[in-house]
Amino acid sequence: MVERVTATDEALGLIDTLIETHGPLMFHQSGGCCDGSSPMCYPRGEFRVGESDVLLGEIGETPFYMSKDQYEYWKHTQLIIDAVDGRGGMFSLEGPEGKRFLTRSRVFTEKERAELV
Repeated sequence: MVERVTATDEALGLIDTLIETHGPLMFHQSGGCCDGSSPMCYPRGEFRVGESDVLLGEIGETPFYMSKDQYEYWKHTQLIIDAVDGRGGMFSLEGPEGKRFLTRSRVFTEKERAELV
């Protein structure tokens, strides 16, 4: 099965660490306002999602959302969430860990796109 969002082992490890501290989490892919285009990590329920958001899938049993408008630009790509050293988004939970989540992407193959339909 083709997934719209996946995570590296580093990201999954950071998610586990954050769950231990904060409980269940959620992600929302930032649209570029205050924190660029970073994946933002929140305690589950702390960020309100609605009809203007798309659930792309789950990483580490954590739901990952994106706005519908932004999804129109990214729908042909798989998002790969990574964790690297550095400062995270100012509103994202990983900031104090000295790590930040980073979105990488790759274009789906023709075969993968057919599976997504």
